[in-house]
Amino acid sequence: MEKSLIDYLKEIPDFRDQRGCRHPLWLVLLIIIMGIISGYWGYRQLGRFTERHRLTLIKLLNIPQARVPSYSTMRRVMVQLDYQKLQTAFNQWSQQYSKIRSREWVSIDGKSLKNTVENYDKSEQNFRNCVSAFSHERGLVLGIKIFDNKLESEITIVRKLLEILDLKGVVFTLDALHCQKKQ
Repeated sequence: MEKSLIDYLKEIPDFRDQRGCRHPLWLVLLIIIMGIISGYWGYRQLGRFTERHRLTLIKLLNIPQARVPSYSTMRRVMVQLDYQKLQTAFNQWSQQYSKIRSREWVSIDGKSLKNTVENYDKSEQNFRNCVSAFSHERGLVLGIKIFDNKLESEITIVRKLLEILDLKGVVFTLDALHCQKKQ
């Protein structure tokens, strides 16, 4: 039986001090994912998404006490979150729906995540990036991999993501960045 994204998010251990926690971690993560999918990038924009859709979120997600997670709650979660665990949960969930046939088109692209920059006043900045594989035909993200640009490059992360997804006979579209010869 297929598991929902919520089921997978519930498997991520809650790292927060439970005193004063109003919302389970899975709920905060789900709202963050919904906001990002809707085009709200960054902490403040996610706060706006939550407020703009407050009543709908409360109704659909049965949020107790009619309180949605605040901007600061989402920010704290995003700063402290182990993204490897989120990435694993998301990839396990999405692979249930990604039985890709031969000759389907899959786009691979990387995006830097706003508000994750460190050392913004230095010439060499570090920030989080997200590489995703997207199926054109299904309109579905097949997998993601998150990394710090100071530690790894998009090229090596794409290779790792392709190994995880293990897609055969698929047509990939990638940025020109990936036309470099292997050294």
